[in-house]
Amino acid sequence: MEPNKTETRDATRDKRRRRRTPRSRFQMRISTKYGPRKSTNGEPLTCTSETTLKPEQLLELYRYLKLTRLVEERLVNLYRQTKVVGGVFRSLGQEATAVGTAYALQPHDFITPLIRDLGAVLVKGIKPREIFAQYMAKAWGPSGGRDLNIHFGDMDKGFIGPISHLGDMIPVMTGILLGARFQNKKLVAVAYIGDGGMSTGAFHEGLNFAAVQKLPLIVVAEHNQYAYSTPTSLQTAVKDLAEKAAGYGIPAYIVDGNDVIACYEATRLAADYARRGNGAVLIEAKTYRRKGHAEHDDQRYVAAGEIEWWEKNNDPVDRFEKYLLQTGVAKEQLDEITAAVMREIDEDCAWAESSPLPEPEQAAYNVFDNSIVRPAFRPRILD
Repeated sequence: MEPNKTETRDATRDKRRRRRTPRSRFQMRISTKYGPRKSTNGEPLTCTSETTLKPEQLLELYRYLKLTRLVEERLVNLYRQTKVVGGVFRSLGQEATAVGTAYALQPHDFITPLIRDLGAVLVKGIKPREIFAQYMAKAWGPSGGRDLNIHFGDMDKGFIGPISHLGDMIPVMTGILLGARFQNKKLVAVAYIGDGGMSTGAFHEGLNFAAVQKLPLIVVAEHNQYAYSTPTSLQTAVKDLAEKAAGYGIPAYIVDGNDVIACYEATRLAADYARRGNGAVLIEAKTYRRKGHAEHDDQRYVAAGEIEWWEKNNDPVDRFEKYLLQTGVAKEQLDEITAAVMREIDEDCAWAESSPLPEPEQAAYNVFDNSIVRPAFRPRILD
């Protein structure tokens, strides 16, 4: 018996539905508007010309980029003088990701960075002197010498200090946002994660919860090609980290992580989407880590010429300088900004170096809330 016209129509519709796999549906939710571009004339790239930023904002953005790079260069000098306690973890070559994304937020919004997101911390209002004193474990540092790197926080500035366990700050940030919802506070939060950290259970649990609860969380995935010394291709099967957003039913952006304007614009759109109650967003920033995991890492696992190519052709500071000069936004201002940044760094570094080391007894204080729990001292056996 031949099928009737209705059965034929239904079969055709079902066949079309089968062609529309979940993968193709969610690919439509990955925006590549601000994604990486290739040079058309062999010249080094600049930045995207589409921006809502005003000239004075572009110059402020440049100041944060230079501040980030020059603060880290000073930290390396201090490290080589053995004045730094512990390691130095640089963001050389990927500063635009942290600076551009954080600059798109409002003052009351929150961030929780990784060790390579110093730029975001500076944008949120932390001063270089605090960074220097923290790295040198000085008494005047934010943690009073109890911890190092950017392992501290400032709630008033919307900065939640990171911990070493990769991915664990994403569930923490969902808690911040859930608490804000209960208090009727309209804020957005950004949690930074690396390509290696995206393979952890904490990343999945935190982002899944944020997606289900429609929390205004933006996860910035810094695809910098290496998880310590492991290439991204050896620790995740997807080509684009943004594809992982499909598993949580949330939209994603692929952005050029070395284009500070692209990072700003994509985050601005994501923050607006999240702030309107639509839920979480994943931003994949494609960038490159030009230094090892820390200063002690000699990067012997990197192919010859790879680092040099990125330095010559895709440096975020060089690209933005070229953009500012070509568009006429800046001329002599760039040198003036750099000189002002250097003066600030010199003054703040001298202040931090003049700070005393903490007294040993202070280690017992402020571990817990001392208005509730008394400081714990080891019992004296011999006086």
